[in-house]
Amino acid sequence: MSKTESLVPLKMLLFSFHATNTIILSYLPLYLKYKGLEGSEIGYVLAIGPLASIFAQPIWGYLSDKYKTVKKILIVCILGLLIGSTIFFQMDTLSTILLMGAVFYFFATPIGALGDSLAQRRAEEIGASFGSIRTWGSIGFATSSLAIGALLTEYGVQYMIWPYLFFGTIALLIVFRLKDVKVESDPVKLQDLKKLIQNKPFLIFLVLMLFITITHRTSDSFIGLYIEQLGGNERLVGVAWFVGVISEAAVFFFAGRWFKKFHPLVFVIIAGVLYSMRWFLYAYANDPMYVIALQFLHGLTFGVFYLAAFDYVSRLIPKLLQSTGHLVFFATFFGVSGIIGSLMGGALMDSYGGGTLYFVMGCMAVIGTISMTIYHVLPYGKKTTQPGE
Repeated sequence: MSKTESLVPLKMLLFSFHATNTIILSYLPLYLKYKGLEGSEIGYVLAIGPLASIFAQPIWGYLSDKYKTVKKILIVCILGLLIGSTIFFQMDTLSTILLMGAVFYFFATPIGALGDSLAQRRAEEIGASFGSIRTWGSIGFATSSLAIGALLTEYGVQYMIWPYLFFGTIALLIVFRLKDVKVESDPVKLQDLKKLIQNKPFLIFLVLMLFITITHRTSDSFIGLYIEQLGGNERLVGVAWFVGVISEAAVFFFAGRWFKKFHPLVFVIIAGVLYSMRWFLYAYANDPMYVIALQFLHGLTFGVFYLAAFDYVSRLIPKLLQSTGHLVFFATFFGVSGIIGSLMGGALMDSYGGGTLYFVMGCMAVIGTISMTIYHVLPYGKKTTQPGE
């Protein structure tokens, strides 16, 4: 089997998992509204996923590093995703939705991080571009958003469990064909985690990153409700995600041609500037088609920011702790940011509407971009390797 062929199961896993991820990100808020939850209650449910991920990501990452396997951890997590989601979608009261949501998300949230960590290692191993592998996740996301949007418009958002289980089952079947990671070092020990805790550039970067990633996660949670508020429906929500993620896929695919030309923090700052502009433009939208037309900026914001930030933290963390470090990064990017974004977004959406929410997000992105620029100028931002690892 050629090196390229050995990547096919990994690409297909990313495709199928992110196809499931689309369904949760795009339509869960609308599903919860269908169940009778208010905006602030929807915010509580959406915050459960990120809260669970804060605990789940480091735990599964540590187990992956300790036992030197990503594949076996992925099998356990995808099985948990299928069982947990089946029970989660049967719940009707806020308390039971929150409880089973925590169980479901505990297994579901690490899958994307573990898949990307495996993709980054395999890319290094065969000299390929990480972006060219990761783009298959974006293609899966985009394909699912368009197809499922049309499906749910026709039959109703209450049936979103069925396409979710369909793509989840495909992911489970594919994961058994994955080529696992090879690690030559000794198994990781708990005391090795001190290297992450004592890594000041890594920790400072994660804190500053929050100002921008909170805005990203807030939009993930509430763009569907905002489009509906402006007069759109499930189909338009699907189209909005499709436009955004196709631009993201293009950025990932062509990243190898431009990405190495500058320091990754330069791209983080550029993405921060674009995030600020994007949210201010969304704030003044008065038609769902205006938001959809601007969704091409998703690739230039998230696509650039994610690739650059992922590359930067990969340089900062020891090889021995790659899975753990990547999942801590994910727990911050999608976990901490998601909790704050969901709670803040739900409250602002209820009280002031989507326009005000996006204006506040624009102000936060400006603060984050300025902070990242200062960080890049200072010595911490210039440290990009972990010596001796």
